[in-house]
Amino acid sequence: QAQLVESGGDLVQPGGSLRLSCAASGVTLDSYYIGWFRQVPGKEREAVSCINTSDGRTYYPESAKGRFTISSDNAENTVYLQMNNLKSEDTAVYYCAAGPRAFPLESTCMKPVFFLSWGQGTQVTVSS
Repeated sequence: QAQLVESGGDLVQPGGSLRLSCAASGVTLDSYYIGWFRQVPGKEREAVSCINTSDGRTYYPESAKGRFTISSDNAENTVYLQMNNLKSEDTAVYYCAAGPRAFPLESTCMKPVFFLSWGQGTQVTVSS
C-alpha cells in the first residue's frame, strides 16, 4: 500500500506562506484521491482540500476555500498544498492521505474514513 511522507511544515509569522509536499512511495498518486487534512489537539480532523490527480479536479471544503491551493506533479509523484496569508488559526498538524476513487471527490473528501493511507504529518505553526 501507499507510503506517504509530508514535509514543509515550519514556524511562520501571520501573513506568511508555506508549501507542503506529500511524496508517495509504492503507488502512483494518480490512482487515488489525495487529500490534505489538518488536526488541532482536542478537535476533529478537518479536510483542507482534495485532488483527483488523474483528471486534475480539486475540491475545497467551504471552511478552507480562499487561501489554500492543492496541486500535483504526477511526474514526481507528489502532491502539494500551497498556503498563503497564513493565520494563527491555521496552526495544526497537516496530513496527506490517499483514498480509493469509489465515490465522488467532494463527498469522499469530507469523509476521512475513506482515506486508507496516511502520512505522519507535518507541523505548521503560525505565530508572531
